[in-house]
Amino acid sequence: MVAVKDTMLLVWGLLLGSACALVAPLPQSPAKEVRELERRQTCNTASNRQCWTTSPAFNINTDYETSTPVTGVTRTYTFTLTEQNTWTGGDGRTKIKAMLVNGQFPGPTINANWGDRINITIINNLQTNGTSIHYHGLRQLNSNIMDGAGGVTECPIPPGGTKTHSFIANQYGTAWYHSHFSGQYGNGVLGPIVIKGPTSANYDIDLGPLAVSDWYLPSINVISHRVMSTANPYIPGFPGSPPNSDNVLFNGKNINPAGAGGSYQKFTLTPGQKHLVRIINTSVQHSFTLSLVGHTFQIVATDLVPITPVTASSIFVGIGQRYDVIITANQPVGNYWMNATFSTGPCGISNNPRPAMIFQYSGAPNANPTNAGTTPPDSRCQDVLTYSPIVTRTAPVSSFTPNTGTTLNTNLQINNGLAKVFWPVNGVPMKVDWNNPTLEYVKNNNVGSMPADTNRLFVPTANVWTFWLLQNNASIPHPVHLHGHDVLILGASPALVNPQIPIPANRLRPYNHAVDGPALKGNNPTRRDTTMLPAWGWLLVAYRTNNPGAWLFHCHIAFHVSQGLSVQFIEQQTGIPTAMNLNELTANCNNWDAYYPANAPFLQDDSGI
Repeated sequence: MVAVKDTMLLVWGLLLGSACALVAPLPQSPAKEVRELERRQTCNTASNRQCWTTSPAFNINTDYETSTPVTGVTRTYTFTLTEQNTWTGGDGRTKIKAMLVNGQFPGPTINANWGDRINITIINNLQTNGTSIHYHGLRQLNSNIMDGAGGVTECPIPPGGTKTHSFIANQYGTAWYHSHFSGQYGNGVLGPIVIKGPTSANYDIDLGPLAVSDWYLPSINVISHRVMSTANPYIPGFPGSPPNSDNVLFNGKNINPAGAGGSYQKFTLTPGQKHLVRIINTSVQHSFTLSLVGHTFQIVATDLVPITPVTASSIFVGIGQRYDVIITANQPVGNYWMNATFSTGPCGISNNPRPAMIFQYSGAPNANPTNAGTTPPDSRCQDVLTYSPIVTRTAPVSSFTPNTGTTLNTNLQINNGLAKVFWPVNGVPMKVDWNNPTLEYVKNNNVGSMPADTNRLFVPTANVWTFWLLQNNASIPHPVHLHGHDVLILGASPALVNPQIPIPANRLRPYNHAVDGPALKGNNPTRRDTTMLPAWGWLLVAYRTNNPGAWLFHCHIAFHVSQGLSVQFIEQQTGIPTAMNLNELTANCNNWDAYYPANAPFLQDDSGI
């Protein structure tokens, strides 16, 4: 395997570097559960959204990592996955291969209240694909076995198979579910999750989730194979480059930018009222900046973390990220564009030059808006890092010292013998074994025999802070997502004006402890489960080891994680078997073993996740 030439760094590059330092143990804080709570004394009203229940008291200041209002209510869902050829999508055009949840895109919304139990039965009626369903952002406290990461927390569900996930909603806010099986969610296997709870600002109407997705007419599998191949790349001379999307869909709808068909998605605003909108970027490869002509957003949550409200005219939303925002209908009755614009970062481009949907005031004529609005400032694909979580956390940044011995280096690499493009970490692209998931190794107490390409990292000590330094040795920003935890974002490089200019104009700006260390923020920094690693730069995050399991930490560009850009943390290995029943792996793994590889028409040719 050889590194791609310097000029190839025009497209795609990540050094997912980590320096891990464990500090003194934190005080133990066992979860306090209020069992069988019925919401008989709810106090969550339009004039007091910060309150949730009064007896016992749960509100916006409750530490949701240590206290959960367990309701005794079970929300039950059945998801049937089907495969459809030449499926007509929400823009009126034919997608060559669609994989859908209950026959729709996006799939049905999982709705629950904070503290409910959620049961999801997955029926895999796909013809030739296994599947796994991951609940992106949900912490899965002591239920790592329900995380839905094939080859890590379970064997995939074979065609014709059924599996049920069951877990408590310990957090509240907006999340999403998606397949975690070789980029499969790009064919349509995804949907929103809404866990109702308190909100840091008042609103009148909850308009529900708004899933913004890039959309591709070919099968994502065909696209992935071409992106991974060294032959015939989408950008000539640059293996690993992705195609433009064919469209951008808002809750599955948009017009056809290439001709007749489709229609704009519309949300209705009631004059004088405040509306909660739950924004989710469910894309394969695109990050967006969203703006609503004539209006501002009051941001009240980043991913599943409530924050002190912030007003903004636009929001950058990376892949996998969510924002809960409040929109006040204080403009003249009419129709207003919500626009999705792209950064020069680069972090996505579409064949739809003006992706948009309509916010229509009640009483407005049924017509397209006439004011296109102004282009918002270029985010340069970088997160805002000034949000303040209401439930605070502090990491001891003075304990962090970079450790080059544990830094994980990765670059875009090509293997001429295999004619493939990879995104390795420490020289090895991740590849899981679907028949032997990580938790199976834990169950059998033989994690030491796991292959090197499973990219496992051991975090054995409970209740400590662990620090990870990521460094990006190329021109593409990367949305990185951690399962099982929120990360504290302690610092990051500033975005470059034009990161696409190759070496020597741009090159890695490594973390410099003498210069960058004093600027790190450990006292209640921005916290979320998905954040951006800047082009040619660094990102420092920390999380607390209070949730035993095998947790993926990966780039959420589907093509990159397919090419191996991932590690997994085996956290508190000895505590995993006591936190959950690992015997629950057996039945589904037996079904998968009976199917794969002997009866599978296609074999694994990527990371598997």
